[in-house]
Amino acid sequence: MAGRTVVSLEGDSFLINGRLTYAGRWWRGQRLAGLLMNARLVQGIFDDLNPETRSRWDYPDGPWDPERNTQEFLAAMPAWRAHGLLGFTINLQGGSPTGYAAEQPWVNSAFTPEGALREEYLQRLARILERADELGMAPILGLLYFGQEPRLQGEGAVHRAVTEATDWLLAGGYRHVLVEIANEVDVSVYRHDLVKPHRCHELIRLVQERSAGRVDSPAGRLLVSASMSGNALPPGNLMEAGDFVLLHGNGVEAPERIREMVALCRAMPEYRGQPVLFNEDDHFAFDQPDNNMVAAVQSRAGWGLFDWRLPGEGWDEGYQCPPVNWGISSARKRGFFGLLKEITGERGRRSGERRIGR
Repeated sequence: MAGRTVVSLEGDSFLINGRLTYAGRWWRGQRLAGLLMNARLVQGIFDDLNPETRSRWDYPDGPWDPERNTQEFLAAMPAWRAHGLLGFTINLQGGSPTGYAAEQPWVNSAFTPEGALREEYLQRLARILERADELGMAPILGLLYFGQEPRLQGEGAVHRAVTEATDWLLAGGYRHVLVEIANEVDVSVYRHDLVKPHRCHELIRLVQERSAGRVDSPAGRLLVSASMSGNALPPGNLMEAGDFVLLHGNGVEAPERIREMVALCRAMPEYRGQPVLFNEDDHFAFDQPDNNMVAAVQSRAGWGLFDWRLPGEGWDEGYQCPPVNWGISSARKRGFFGLLKEITGERGRRSGERRIGR
């Protein structure tokens, strides 16, 4: 049964239920309507199927528990939404649970090596998507991640994984979910050419075409893209195929480079006026007048926090590293959500942005 929340696009803007996101909002003279402010919260359905590494994720007060992790994620969602968060990235293969890692021996994947879906992951994911639907949020569902994609046994398994994930979304009637085929497709450790930049557009087209006419939304199908690594711009084939543009700010020390990245994307001949957003950036400085988040907003691009637990920090820190405290539990998290609330909650000079679409 179709849910209550529908995400759609109109030009460079996101709409939820036919209304521009942050309609009527202005901040420092910048119009917010149509942006998708988000956070990288990819471990909401995390588990580790490798018994040799599973204990690494134990809680301070007990053993690792994927059910507890999802329950606490669900409990935190209303507070995120109350601070203005409309989107979050959650991945079927997670992300590095140590923030950054040269090797990833843990096994965290909603896919078997043959590309079939694992039901226990889907049950956790369904609860998160349904809560997002109730809250009027638009999750970005990542399908593949370079730390786990090499476990898929051949290109056929990749094709099956993407196909089965698409069919699962369609069967669930999810109209509020954006799809990210793969996280940082230009990372060299991806095993299969089908996922890499020169061919990933084939998977974007697969989801678009397989879902065509099967989603009760203005587009009539799922909206799809893929991301590049930090400080990189998408090649022309991905820009042309994607419904929206996903950028990463990792490695971008100067906010001016964030502005430049957005401008360069919009200057590409393949750019068709799609929305632009960063859905991963590990830079903070939220108390400064200029930072990567501010630079993105001033460039009419959404921005997403990537908050990982730095060496020596306690479990209250970081949203990337299990066991996660999903609350707004640290100074860094409070800095992000405080600035987010200021940016998205302040009403400026205008109001009553027009409704577009259905």
